[in-house]
Amino acid sequence: PFGQALSGFRPRQPQQALARAIEQAIAERGMLVAEAGTGVGKTFAYLVPALMSGRKVLLSTGTRTLQDQLYHKDLPIVREALGVQVRTALLKGRANYLCRHRHALAEKEHRWRSRDAAQHLALVRQWLPRTDSGDLAEVEGLPEDSEILPRVISTVENCLGLECPDYNDCFVVQARRRAQEADVVVINHHLFLADMALREEGFGELLPEADAVVLDEAHQLPDLASGFFGEQVSARQLIELARDTVTEQVNEAPEMASLRDTAGELERAARELRLAMGPEGRRGTRTELLQKQPVGEALDVLDETLERLQRILEQAAERGKGLESCHGRCQLLRQRLQCWREEEGEQEGEQVAWFEVFRHGFSLNRTPLEVGSLFARQRARYPCAWVFTSATLAVAGDFGHFTRRLGIEGAEEQVFDSPFDFARQALLYLPSGMPDPRQDHFVEAAVERALPLLEANGGRAFFLFTSYRALNEAAQILRGKTELQLLVQGEMPRREMLERFRETPHSVLLGTSSFWEGVDVRGDELSLVIIDKLPFAAPNDPVMKARLEAIKSAGGNPFFDYQVPQAVIALKQGAGRLIRDVKDRGLLMICDPRLQGAGYGQRFLDSLPPFRRTSRPEEALAFLRSLREVAA
Repeated sequence: PFGQALSGFRPRQPQQALARAIEQAIAERGMLVAEAGTGVGKTFAYLVPALMSGRKVLLSTGTRTLQDQLYHKDLPIVREALGVQVRTALLKGRANYLCRHRHALAEKEHRWRSRDAAQHLALVRQWLPRTDSGDLAEVEGLPEDSEILPRVISTVENCLGLECPDYNDCFVVQARRRAQEADVVVINHHLFLADMALREEGFGELLPEADAVVLDEAHQLPDLASGFFGEQVSARQLIELARDTVTEQVNEAPEMASLRDTAGELERAARELRLAMGPEGRRGTRTELLQKQPVGEALDVLDETLERLQRILEQAAERGKGLESCHGRCQLLRQRLQCWREEEGEQEGEQVAWFEVFRHGFSLNRTPLEVGSLFARQRARYPCAWVFTSATLAVAGDFGHFTRRLGIEGAEEQVFDSPFDFARQALLYLPSGMPDPRQDHFVEAAVERALPLLEANGGRAFFLFTSYRALNEAAQILRGKTELQLLVQGEMPRREMLERFRETPHSVLLGTSSFWEGVDVRGDELSLVIIDKLPFAAPNDPVMKARLEAIKSAGGNPFFDYQVPQAVIALKQGAGRLIRDVKDRGLLMICDPRLQGAGYGQRFLDSLPPFRRTSRPEEALAFLRSLREVAA
């Protein structure tokens, strides 16, 4: 069927084996952890048994972009090829759908700060009569960071539920109804984890009905789950509460001017705390932040303002469902703020308290150090089939790091190797004589080794870095030494960078972590990937530090038990950008000398595909020139 439906389709033994393993897991309500190397075709491998099983299956992907691709592109191809009549549905988190009630309130508002906001609202107004789904991703020209978006969507906290005047026409309710009636439902990890953490009411009605859950890009789950099983107070939450309070006050209690005034004080208190926290990009423990006297004073003001607002909202709550909702949100945020400020050390048992500063906001977080037991406990509530799959789950063939972090025990574990001929299609270049990555001139040395390859290949390259500092330094050096077009992360949106890379033949894309995975550029457009160094997580990350301390206290080795496996999985993702198709050919250069000089380097090499290797620059250059000759 696929040979007829898809031109150029080739049968792949690993794909068939993976499909059989997933079919068996669904039939037996078992648990499967499967690494599927690049080119196996895992998407079709789980779609075929999901569509043919006759069971209710939830398919979860890592991002909304992948979710849309799976639902709108891959799933229709498989359904048509198999000729099966299966009801399918796409379900996103409520923040993706227009809220009719809040949109109506926004239309009455005349205090937009910019002309852009008014124009964006007009785009939504023109689109609304034409949409069936209410998915705001359909609105052409509406930026993802538009000022109006928080005003025209609902959250769990501000949703009026059954008391909403637009409940019967609610896009979120309609999407959930379609999902409940469907056989195969496509969701994403954020929505899935929100339900597991009991944060997203409504979706919980789906999970108990599922016969199988397939989690693609499963390597992302442990870190994502940490956020969902934790707690947060953010500037965004506080400012949205203040603005929603004003909106509902005008609507439900117009004579209560004190409510509007106190909400304004809350917004000012949140902004004052942001100023006191210092420059953007800072992350650290609660203790580090509270050492700054202005921060403590700003937190006192914020707490006092929340308390005043809570008292007034308690009196106003009976005036309407909107103000009642604002009262509950205010109460919850104050409780979380007080928990975060408790006098004990920042690491309390199984949680770590920390902060992060953004350009216009901040977050105060309490994050669990490990989510394995929490995840396992939630998973046990749903005795269905569970399939975890990704191209990067194992470290040198061992799944232990992944399964321990998610509390998975007794699962079937299998590696399905890539069908690509890496020894023929690619070359791994490990330049000799590179300095230690901690030395100041490391980036300069990496650029010096990389430049001849970039020129010989005529661009067509990704230059991937583990930090913005290294990226910006490399960009500055390259600008003075090459005529190639440089596309530097931070200078334009990520999507635009990728489009321009594909459209500009002699370009070099310089990116950090967000370009290490989820990017698919095939053919001659990308034939050189350069990685500056092994992607060990930043040692000053507060959650990382706390986890490493906990491993050490338990008698483990933090470096070998956690840091190395994490870095191996990240490196596999970065290396996976190079060969995406059976016809692709290219060179992977990793500048870090620890791959060959450190004892743990072999674990990284054993986890990479079986590339041919060289340390000789002339061999690397000859390989790239041969690619250009073939392309010509």
